[in-house]
Parts: sequence; structure tokens; C-alpha cells
Amino acid sequence: MNAVRIIGEPAALELLAEEAVELAHAALKLARVLRGENPTPVSYLDAAAQFVEELGDVRLCTRALEEYYGKLDTTETEQAKSRRWEARLQAFMKEKEAQRIE
Repeated sequence: MNAVRIIGEPAALELLAEEAVELAHAALKLARVLRGENPTPVSYLDAAAQFVEELGDVRLCTRALEEYYGKLDTTETEQAKSRRWEARLQAFMKEKEAQRIE
């Protein structure tokens, strides 16, 4: 049974968007807990559990959409962004090393 066929494509996309926002909020909350600069009453374990739950919700929505659309191949996009991220990280590390030397 495909959830997208039951609730409709627009509703499935809205659900994905809502879950993606909740994942973003959970990631921000976990970052606050880890950084410790902006106090929150949420514990690390609770923040981490919420992050994992929201990640699971996004993955579930993605799987349902792939069942509906067929395989959504993001390999090319992921590879391009991975290369760009790696280049940025290398530049960042060089900059930090240069600052350490000065």
C-alpha cells in the first residue's frame, strides 16, 4: 500500500516539508545542547532522541515518495555537493593552520 496514493501527492509533499522543518528544529536544538552557549532545559539524550526520531520521519516520507515516483537518484547532486564541501573543509583547515602559524 502506498501512502502517497492514499493521501495524494500534494499532501505527501506537505508532510515531507513539515517533517523536514521538524528535523531542522531538532538539529538546531541538539546543536544548542552541544554548544552549551544558549541554555535549554532539554538534555542531550532527549535532544539526540528527538533528532533521530525526526530524521526517521523524513526518511519515511522520502521512501513513500520513492515508492510513488520511482527511485529518486540524487547521486550526481550528492557527489557534486560532497566535492564542494570537501574543498571548503580543506580551505578551512588551511586557514586554521595559517592562523596557528602566525
